[in-house]
Amino acid sequence: MRSLALAFMGTPEFAVPTLAALVAAGHDVRCVYTQPPRPAGRGKRDRPSPVQQWAEANGLEVVHPTGLKDVGEQDAFAALALDAAVVVAYGLILPTPILEAPRLGCINLHASLLPRWRGAAPIQRAIMAGDGETGLTTMLVDEGLDTGDMLLVERVAIGLETTAGELHDILAAAGGPLMVRTLAGLDAGEVRPIPQPEAGVTYARKIDKAEARLDWTRPARELAAQVQGLSPFPGAWFEHAGERIKLLRADAVTGTGVAGTVIDAARTIACGEGALRPRTLQRAGKGPLDAADFLRGLPLTPGTRLD
Repeated sequence: MRSLALAFMGTPEFAVPTLAALVAAGHDVRCVYTQPPRPAGRGKRDRPSPVQQWAEANGLEVVHPTGLKDVGEQDAFAALALDAAVVVAYGLILPTPILEAPRLGCINLHASLLPRWRGAAPIQRAIMAGDGETGLTTMLVDEGLDTGDMLLVERVAIGLETTAGELHDILAAAGGPLMVRTLAGLDAGEVRPIPQPEAGVTYARKIDKAEARLDWTRPARELAAQVQGLSPFPGAWFEHAGERIKLLRADAVTGTGVAGTVIDAARTIACGEGALRPRTLQRAGKGPLDAADFLRGLPLTPGTRLD
């Protein structure tokens, strides 16, 4: 595999393993594009993105323009004389002059099996929908929302207990090798773009915090998927005695009772269909605890009705 002249465009922690894999493979990463530093932490001081932190620690040039529509930004990008630009959760729209500048185009790593779950939250949506598998797709970026021609895919099973945080880490780790293979195949003419099928398109809209509240009248299997899909952030939650409690892991089990009522000593909670057994919970301002430890500090006795 020969070294290619690349720009890397990404922002969150999810993108870092792919950038690291490109460097390890010997590619010439000429510039790293990322979102500008944002206020974070208790002091609300500007904090560089995870991609910027890794890139600077490894001696790579970093820029963080607020947009790419400016002609000067586009000229600077074209002057890099790139074979390809690799895009992983960058967060900015790429205008046509940017898309057309690299010889091989702009290649995106998307965390789903396209065309299912185009959009902002494919990892969470796949779990919340009860999908049995998801994966990664590399594709050529076009002017649509994750609509470009596909290159390679990597499939990953989703277990009943898999959380969004765990799936995020699995996919992030797999992204680097997949992108390295994609670049090599595309450069050699061995990987050819394939248009996305029109059937099976779904959209992974951004997670709304209002979705995190548990509705005990729903089936337990749906609530379990909601819990795992929103763990660790923002965390599915319910209220008890005026306190908001996050439920980060739970199992759908058999059980009957009035929806929202604790029905046994294991603190199983009756749902509209079946029941939900908590495994990991978290109080506001505290760390996550397994159910046994958590319930020592906040007993939920059989017959308790949750808000």
